[in-house]
Amino acid sequence: MNLKSSNKISANEYELEIEISADVFNKEIDKVYKRDIKKINVPGFRKGKAPRPFVEKYYGEGVFYEDAIKGLYPKAIEDAIKEININLVDVTKFDILTSNKKEGLVFKVIVVAEPEIKLGNYKGIQVEKLNLEVTQEDIDKEIEEVRVRNGRLVTVESRPAQMGDIVTIDFEGFIEGKPFEGGKAENLPIELGKKQFIEGFEEQIVGHNSNEVFEINVTFPEEYHNEKYAGKPATFKINLHEIKERELPDLDDEFVKDISEFDTLDEYKEDLKKSLKVKKEEQNKSKREEEIEEKLAKLVEADIPDVMIQKKIDELIKNLDNDLRSQGLGVQDYVKFAGLSIDKIREQFHPTAERQVKFNLAIKKIIEEEKFACTDEEIESEYKKMGEIYKVQPEKVKEVISKEEVEEVINRRKAVEIVENNVVVI
Repeated sequence: MNLKSSNKISANEYELEIEISADVFNKEIDKVYKRDIKKINVPGFRKGKAPRPFVEKYYGEGVFYEDAIKGLYPKAIEDAIKEININLVDVTKFDILTSNKKEGLVFKVIVVAEPEIKLGNYKGIQVEKLNLEVTQEDIDKEIEEVRVRNGRLVTVESRPAQMGDIVTIDFEGFIEGKPFEGGKAENLPIELGKKQFIEGFEEQIVGHNSNEVFEINVTFPEEYHNEKYAGKPATFKINLHEIKERELPDLDDEFVKDISEFDTLDEYKEDLKKSLKVKKEEQNKSKREEEIEEKLAKLVEADIPDVMIQKKIDELIKNLDNDLRSQGLGVQDYVKFAGLSIDKIREQFHPTAERQVKFNLAIKKIIEEEKFACTDEEIESEYKKMGEIYKVQPEKVKEVISKEEVEEVINRRKAVEIVENNVVVI
């Protein structure tokens, strides 16, 4: 590979002209020929037996060029960006200038590089003090949720619906007197007060009786996910079939024996206090990590290429899709049920993606400034940990995860720790 020229054409874009010699190009062509010849027919020869000159004469001299170029250009670009010392984000343009046996391969690419960043003082990030106290209110709330889960639904006929009831309804919505898509349902259970519907919907069911048919009027929020309905008034025809209320079990020792391993309410509350403390510690740890990520990202000054953010959005959507598939759905199902579009989801993910991109750039900058170096002992220890996670021997892990990748994992951890160990609690 010969980097003929390198021109910076914008803050993070470079135009590279790269040359691959005729000798290397011809060797790659021969490699493609040997790989594919078994599938090639040439009149006068048995399948897979035609010499390369005959194949090229029959199908054209450039028959193997495309695959040869595909085999050569990734490594050539990799070597070129090492030579100009940038971190590659994406290749946005690829143009072949020359490709023949005599002159070899010459091509131009436009590459996007990671930006140079300025990072503020990452030692001394201010964070709020986290409250780890478990209050009586926390315990009472948890117990009430347990009672609700263990309660039973009882049909109510002697009174109208009230907040907290579970009602079963049919409804059909109209905008400007016309039914609208997604505005109709039958035998739908709703727990009044859970705010599952737009403001005013559940509230206007309160006070009505079983088997009553009535209308309610609401206005879709200006920020409603479906822009066609945003800010518009709507009328819903409601058929209230049934009202049910939860009958909760008494809070006593017998209840505790039924739902736990304890014999008394006091024992159960004491254990609940301990488990809530652990839960609160875990939640606060996650909250603290998010706070640090957000504040570290704000310390980054850089011209971030949009392609970096778009790639991160792609990653977030893929993660969402994987999560949904574990529940038997997928992104397309989610889009349909939520009344959104992929473009809207991408828009919603944009702030998160930008924050994560900046955070990752900050971590790389900290690794660079702190000049972290991994010892052989640290690397071996990390391979051992990975082996324990994947339940394989460390040697097997080494076959799929390179030493450089392990060093990156260790150094990222060190960078995060240096930030966390220097936070200022206010």
